[in-house]
Amino acid sequence: MKKKFVKSIALGLVTVMAATSMLAGCGKSDSSSGDEKGDGQVTLTFPVWDLSTTPMLQEVVDSFEASHENIKINIVDIAAADYVTKLTTMLNGGSECDIVYIKEADGTPSFAEKGQLEDLTSYIEADGIDTSKYIGYDDFNLDGKQVGLPFKTDYYVLYYNKDIFDAANVEYPTNDMTWTEWEEMCGKLTSGEGNDKIYGGYLHTWQACVQNWAVQDGKNTILGPDYSFMKPYYEMAVRMQEAGTIMDYATLKTGNIAYASPFQQGTVATLPMGSWFTNTMIAKKEAGETDVNWGIATLPHPDGVPAGSTIGSTTPMAINSKSEHKDEAWEFIKFACGKEGADILIQAGQLPGYQDETTLESLAALDGMPEGLAEAMKTVSVVPDRPVNTYSAEVNQMLGEEHSLIMIGEEDIDTVLEEMATRSAEIQTD
Repeated sequence: MKKKFVKSIALGLVTVMAATSMLAGCGKSDSSSGDEKGDGQVTLTFPVWDLSTTPMLQEVVDSFEASHENIKINIVDIAAADYVTKLTTMLNGGSECDIVYIKEADGTPSFAEKGQLEDLTSYIEADGIDTSKYIGYDDFNLDGKQVGLPFKTDYYVLYYNKDIFDAANVEYPTNDMTWTEWEEMCGKLTSGEGNDKIYGGYLHTWQACVQNWAVQDGKNTILGPDYSFMKPYYEMAVRMQEAGTIMDYATLKTGNIAYASPFQQGTVATLPMGSWFTNTMIAKKEAGETDVNWGIATLPHPDGVPAGSTIGSTTPMAINSKSEHKDEAWEFIKFACGKEGADILIQAGQLPGYQDETTLESLAALDGMPEGLAEAMKTVSVVPDRPVNTYSAEVNQMLGEEHSLIMIGEEDIDTVLEEMATRSAEIQTD
């Protein structure tokens, strides 16, 4: 009897152990692949570029993990120069990443056309997301699918040197000024010669710093195909070069002069530039590397276009359509691209894609921000500098090549605009 009893217990233990082993095998997989662990925890892979220069991303992740104990975020830090290539490789490989952080908005279609981005429409509707609070939200609706949610944004404003205005007895820029008025103002602010010269304005060498003003009304884009709408702004830029109210393009290019230096050195009165430059100015002031008494105004606008119409770009986040944890990835994107993530970006001096009635006031309250920033940064529209379109990147590169021909005076404006149209048509029919 005793032997039979012991044998029965042993058989029972073997059965229980086998069953336990089978259950464990079903409920657990290699955690390195981002699969769910036995304790219900999920790890999501999140590729980013140059994390050291964007510490707010780590703060977003830390804050998310603190409120979502079952989800961990594995940040994969990639050098900016290699990011697009490596992200493409990861997506082509299938489920190697869960959260898709898109470096340049106009690259979105290339991923969407391959079916690599999940349609977020059902997630957005299920959670009742107020999409009206997002800048550039509709730009990521491709073929009826909402493939991305805006995370951060930047748009152009006008920086100015108050001391130069005071010395010239010229009133500071208003938040409702046309480009025609800006050109006239720059003439009044220009003075001196040689190394002592003060320039009333500054147009950086990027083609965007002429072409952007041409698409500011939202009626045209850099895709053309007719580029005659750019002519008034090229005429303005060339006219200002000849008048000496802005530094000429050739000098800037040959001297490899970036826009920040002349403004921070106090030799430029007004500078149309992106909102990202506010952080640079604050850091330079704190480091004692500039003593410019600076302010911000709304970007000048074309005649007949409402004040507050500006140009910008948005950085979206998306879900890999091959991710095995789409629901968890959505939870992160909803957090990062929503109010919680926006508050973290604001404290870092960044403009979030999600904006409500408190956003600009909160940004303006940060140490070092100039007076009047909240009013200056109010917008009625933010037109994308490059449309979210398959051809945008290639067309933009072509426009940069043609832009230089006008600015150095090698070709007349009409000839170059016609060549732009020809080359654009060729690109978009390939």
